[in-house]
Amino acid sequence: MTAGASEGQAPPAPVGDDVLRVEHISKRFGAVTALVDVNLRLAKGEVLALLGDNGAGKSTLIKIICGFQQPDSGRIVVDGEEVTLKSVDYARSLGIDAVYQDLALIDQLSVYHNMFLNRERVRGPLLNNRAMRKLARERLDSIGIGLKSVDLPVARLSGGQRQSIAVARAVYSDAKILLLDEPLAAMGAKEAAQILDLVRDLKRQGDVSIIMIAHNYGQALEICDRVNLLQHGEITLDKLTKDTSVQELNDIVMEEYRRALQERHRSA
Repeated sequence: MTAGASEGQAPPAPVGDDVLRVEHISKRFGAVTALVDVNLRLAKGEVLALLGDNGAGKSTLIKIICGFQQPDSGRIVVDGEEVTLKSVDYARSLGIDAVYQDLALIDQLSVYHNMFLNRERVRGPLLNNRAMRKLARERLDSIGIGLKSVDLPVARLSGGQRQSIAVARAVYSDAKILLLDEPLAAMGAKEAAQILDLVRDLKRQGDVSIIMIAHNYGQALEICDRVNLLQHGEITLDKLTKDTSVQELNDIVMEEYRRALQERHRSA
């Protein structure tokens, strides 16, 4: 276990406060071990940062929580009940949804059509465009996403606006647990600020609990309540953001790099 892990555990939350618990999850892909005995908890209304280098197991863990992949061992508890997340659709029925970097938006369609993708409102045999347009406007406004028009094709939106549309769609599909896979990746400062503001608004409303994969420690500490550091398939640090710092996180990661270099030199 990485240095700092033993003293880095946040105080355990009462079970009744958790909307999600991941207990002793492991996952292998052939000879590769992606996750090793992972334990993670998410409290109601909390924003949890999931940090770690590429290959640490973050995306695998998110895919297990959203039902896309099955763990080899361990259990998942949602709202106090153990569940088997057998598919993405089943996870969504329990209020778990994910927003990935590719967003699953259709560039040629309007904002409001993307908001209701695969959940279109109809009137008889026809699409009820008026109702979808009105609801899309109301829903985007309610969580602070300011767009001049919901009739614009999403291809004409900025990266931050596109990410906002994908998040809003998940929120209004009754998501109670929202998984954001690097929502700030490849964004400029202005676009990143827009997404951070959106997460703040969702946090203030308190209806959605969020796990956010991030690489930028400063942004994660700014917006999140608690941070988990995932290294080599293990959670090696679990702290309230007010009790840690960018320096501490960097020190832990650099210690891991130094250890890896030493092992490489010994085996050379």
